[in-house]
Amino acid sequence: MKLRELRKSKGISQLKLAMDLNMNQNSVSRYENGEREADYATLISIADYFDVSIDYLLGRTDKPEVNK
Repeated sequence: MKLRELRKSKGISQLKLAMDLNMNQNSVSRYENGEREADYATLISIADYFDVSIDYLLGRTDKPEVNK
């Protein structure tokens, strides 16, 4: 998942992201390190937070745009 890349490009710490998404910093770290996979609801929250598609988060496309 491209979470680390997105987070760093926005200058957001793991703790800030975790607080904004109502999760703990340890979960964000595990998602970024590939130790844990985000569930569907979490993927939606992350995609909405960064205004990118879920396919972009999962590396299925290089285009971050959301098709609405």
